[in-house]
Amino acid sequence: MSYREPLSPRLRRLPWPSVGRVERSLWLVVGITLAGDLLTTYVGLNAGLTESNPVARAAISQFGFVALVAVKAIAVGIGVACRPLLPREYTAVVPAGLALPWVIATLLNLSLFV
Repeated sequence: MSYREPLSPRLRRLPWPSVGRVERSLWLVVGITLAGDLLTTYVGLNAGLTESNPVARAAISQFGFVALVAVKAIAVGIGVACRPLLPREYTAVVPAGLALPWVIATLLNLSLFV
């Protein structure tokens, strides 16, 4: 086998996880609400509001807003890493568990601007 083999045949041999339609939709919600939470938090912090989550507040005060992005990325990474540990019927729990608090946080953040 040559190291010059095209990348796509190698990728086709990898065991890609099967993601159903519901789980795919939930991952989309995760992405949208993650972006919404980050955006509304950023705008709120710049407007003089404070972060209510003590862990995020400490991270932001020490490292800036990029720390909040890192905390969210770590949460998604843990979810993606733990997903294969669940039975296939329950894998949608991972994006649902990530999306729900971010939906609530985004809505709460938006309510502060009204």
